[in-house]
Amino acid sequence: MIKTTLPTSEISSGAGHSPATYHCGTLTYTKVGLVVLFAWLLWGDFCFTLMETVVPSVLPLKLKDLGCSNLTIGLILSTIPGLLNMTICPYVSFKSDRYRSKWGRRIPFILWTMPFLCACLALLGWSDDLSLLLRQYSPYLRQIAPTTLTIALIGVFMTMFTFFNMFVGSVFWYLFNDVVPPQFLARFVGMFRIVGTAASALYSYFIFKYAESNMREIMLGAAVLYLVGFGLVCFMVKEGQYPPFEEPDPDAAKRSKFHVVEAFLKESFSNKFYWLIFGLTGIQAAGGAIGVFGVFFSRQMGLTLDQIGKLGAIMAVASLVAMYFTAIFIDRWHPLRVSVYLTVFGVAGTAMSWVWIFVTLPGTYYFWLSVGIGLVATFQGALGGGCGFPRDMRIFPQSRFGQFCSAQALFRSFCTLAAGLVAGAFIDLMKYVFHGSDFAYRFIALWNLVFAVAAAVIALFLYRKWYELGGDAHYHPPASWSPTGVEEMPIVTTVGPQSFWVSMTLHIYQAIMLLSILLIPPLMYWMNLKQMSRAFFWHGAILLPASVAVWLLWKWVELQIRRDMKRSRNGEPLRNGIIHHGCAIAVGIQFLLMIPIWSAQVVVTVNLHMETGAILFTVANLVTNLTLIGSMWMMARIERGRLTHMDGLLAVATP
Repeated sequence: MIKTTLPTSEISSGAGHSPATYHCGTLTYTKVGLVVLFAWLLWGDFCFTLMETVVPSVLPLKLKDLGCSNLTIGLILSTIPGLLNMTICPYVSFKSDRYRSKWGRRIPFILWTMPFLCACLALLGWSDDLSLLLRQYSPYLRQIAPTTLTIALIGVFMTMFTFFNMFVGSVFWYLFNDVVPPQFLARFVGMFRIVGTAASALYSYFIFKYAESNMREIMLGAAVLYLVGFGLVCFMVKEGQYPPFEEPDPDAAKRSKFHVVEAFLKESFSNKFYWLIFGLTGIQAAGGAIGVFGVFFSRQMGLTLDQIGKLGAIMAVASLVAMYFTAIFIDRWHPLRVSVYLTVFGVAGTAMSWVWIFVTLPGTYYFWLSVGIGLVATFQGALGGGCGFPRDMRIFPQSRFGQFCSAQALFRSFCTLAAGLVAGAFIDLMKYVFHGSDFAYRFIALWNLVFAVAAAVIALFLYRKWYELGGDAHYHPPASWSPTGVEEMPIVTTVGPQSFWVSMTLHIYQAIMLLSILLIPPLMYWMNLKQMSRAFFWHGAILLPASVAVWLLWKWVELQIRRDMKRSRNGEPLRNGIIHHGCAIAVGIQFLLMIPIWSAQVVVTVNLHMETGAILFTVANLVTNLTLIGSMWMMARIERGRLTHMDGLLAVATP
């Protein structure tokens, strides 16, 4: 059993070398204890993921088999859960932050709802049998068609299951922030994502094929696994001791019946910094709302469903490999910094995709190019996917962590709902413009670019505000309920810009710009052999000189950064700013590996005698390089006056 509730100050060191210990609030772990903690939490994630994967994968098939309309399926599986998510989760999160018991403030919410959740899950599997049983004993129900009654039962059980699952889904994630030492949060979340992905993959490969024939067994098995497996986690993982929760206005409950709502809104939405965080996640969610049409874009580009599935599987396996390693870097560089850098540099990646509005390759070529692009982008994608939750753990108040996560989720849900409607209208408009053609789905690239730019702008304001609140070494969450205006939280060690790696980053970007120039003459030679005079002319007269101009622009930006590196070493004030090497080098490596893919795209179009395609791929590469330079310059400028020293730590951990 994992438990320790001694404060750090009460831990005595024995003679000799005492084992290293790690702290989270009043909890203290040895290395072995930390491994055991991770093992139990990850086992819980395995059980939880399987339980949550079963329902949305099996029920659509069952409802369709019963003759349900798409509207009914959407109502049962999307609308009702969405409404419960926007109401139950904020309330549960708010109450769990304030709850105190000998079991902690999170685990009781899981334990109390677990039996009811498992019962509803099992009942979903036996809906057919219950329908027949009810019709036998109720003359009134015999007047209802068996399938209609079964659908109604599924709707009731699904609503009940979702209701109880909201308690678990709300507090399980918050438990990590209460029991995992802050310096290991990103690495734990990385392993958490690996286990979750692996659980889903195992279910899809071994069990999903029996979804139609063995629904009862699958539902019952998931319920039993969750009850036993996740129940053990609740008994083996112990929360520490929390300080008494002090309401800023204890008399509020007497004055208003809606004091819970008032406190939630006032505390969560009264500070500009939190609005920027909510705005960033909201705009990113809104941009992703058009993803439901992604499969139609892939079909428009000539991919079969089999190729789409294989592409997703390849990317999933690659992501599994990258997740743990990226988590280590997220801890070292600070997850908020990682999030901001990747959002800003992400505009360059999005800027590449506009070319598919104008170029069409055979499906096989597009498939293999997509595989190459996806594999090259895996590390950056894993970085971006793994920094979100650790970022929230570092910047939201720990005493009200669940409350702020639910406030963020509430705002994100509103953005997603609104953007989903607008995205559908946007696609319908494009379909109207192109006379009903599926060519409209290619304009998903335009949608993504607009939201990527908007997210980058918000991220820059967020980053600047974070620095104003103390940055790496002195940030403490703003707290309107605290007399000091902030809530004290432990500081986690972060690594500053390192001379060697910053210099290596600049060399990588230099290689990107030079290769973009040096590869054009060989490509022009190939165009000449294929008698593509127009593409040859464009590359020689316009694109080659433009690439040289882009390289000269890069040399100017590089020179400004190198001069400030020298000033930093000499202890002089900086004029332009020094980038943090972390994400900048990861992005640089990605786009360096994209250069061969760009040349392959041009070669393919030349071989297919697609002159316009050959020109546009080089134009896309040129635009991407310009966007990379702009992102580098922007981040250097925003770091000016903040990252002023090289080869050191930006913050040192505090207990």
